[in-house]
Amino acid sequence: MARMFRLHSHRTDAELLEEAREANVRTNALAGFAVVLAVLVISLFLVKRLHDISHVEDCLLAGRVNCDLLVIPRR
Repeated sequence: MARMFRLHSHRTDAELLEEAREANVRTNALAGFAVVLAVLVISLFLVKRLHDISHVEDCLLAGRVNCDLLVIPRR
């Protein structure tokens, strides 16, 4: 009969702690990336909204009366 060998990993506590730290660093990096991405999306939405409001205000300051056409969302 053929012998079956099992490979056992004899890792020390220090190696296990290092692996846990590396996993924690990756998790923190992904969380940071998600926060930066969320801030970017919110910022782009805010800039777009302020740009639209600016057009309406410019129209009103010019003394025009049909500025409601600018409020209708563009498609």
